[in-house]
Amino acid sequence: MAQIPNPLTLGLPRMHKERGERRDFLPSLVRRMTKLGVEVYVESGIGSGMGLTDADYAGPGVHVVDHQEAYRQDVVLVLRSPELDEYSKLEKGSTLISMLHFPTRPRRIRRLTELGLEAISLDSIEDDEGRRLVENMRAVAWNGLEAAFDTLEKTEPTLQDSGRPPVRVTVMGAGMVGKHAVEAATKYGSIERSKAYRQKNLLGVEVTVVGRDLTSHWAYMKERLRNTDVLVDATQRSNPTVPLIPNDWLGWLPPHAVVCDLVVDPYVLEGNPPTVRSLEGIPRGDLNQYVFLPDDPNWTKTVPAEIPTKHRRPTVTCYSWPGVHPRPCMELYEEQLAPMLETLFTRGGMENLRPDGDFFERALFRASLRAWGGPEAESSQEAQD
Repeated sequence: MAQIPNPLTLGLPRMHKERGERRDFLPSLVRRMTKLGVEVYVESGIGSGMGLTDADYAGPGVHVVDHQEAYRQDVVLVLRSPELDEYSKLEKGSTLISMLHFPTRPRRIRRLTELGLEAISLDSIEDDEGRRLVENMRAVAWNGLEAAFDTLEKTEPTLQDSGRPPVRVTVMGAGMVGKHAVEAATKYGSIERSKAYRQKNLLGVEVTVVGRDLTSHWAYMKERLRNTDVLVDATQRSNPTVPLIPNDWLGWLPPHAVVCDLVVDPYVLEGNPPTVRSLEGIPRGDLNQYVFLPDDPNWTKTVPAEIPTKHRRPTVTCYSWPGVHPRPCMELYEEQLAPMLETLFTRGGMENLRPDGDFFERALFRASLRAWGGPEAESSQEAQD
């Protein structure tokens, strides 16, 4: 692998927004970059959530530094976006690479622009056909369904009884996440659980996929929800200003039924237009807490007071479903990101990326702040990281 002459520096700060967030980029990614001749500045304590130490990252071209110094590098890579007040830690003209969610985060765009920063949004990196190149949608679905069936085992005591009927799962949405959700649902969210249930000779899972043309028909949805044990939201809405399922409709679900939220859009009532959640009145979880029972005192912490929450069902919801199993998640992101980072550093940074360059160069440019339409741009779905 040829080294890059006069390469830019790379900073890898930690990003532990909540106790449950254990992900950091791995030593293997650091070694890939130093082999190119890149000086890498890692924040002390990186990887500790996965049992790694500073010594695991040590090597030629690696500098273990404090939080501030990690942010002072030419290129700063951090999986989840820093808070707005943290953007000022970056040097003017440097490049932030993160899950920035440009479509639903106009304030981020404004702040980056005000500070004179370059940015590449990981969730916007797509190939020429519009397919995401940095994603872990399979983990979103499987980790979410694993949590849903863990919860269903507690709320439905007959789940492991011989002679029970098939488990009924309704999946709303048939996109990338929805397709993985169907597969995960047929395996009870876990290959191990599926094998154990099969050994007990239990009937399996019946999955019904509901498209957007059906979700608005209350008579159909009333019957559908009454016969659902797990309701999975994997939708991508065209209109984020109204919920797909009003809170009253959630009351049609059986008391034991579990809601599995894979979309995890925010409530942004002050937006123009405002954004509401597709399932009205459910909480929005994170890696600290992603299981909410109906009487949980934290239920309304992420739900605005004006949103109805009368009808509640056990709900699993996490802004960062892939982070439930951190090591496999970061291994996948590394494999996806490594060739793009090599392209960025080989080209000498964001300012030299060409919109008509090679495959990765085009993808990176399209995902950059330079190519983005502006703070006023809106979208219907926020991708998870």
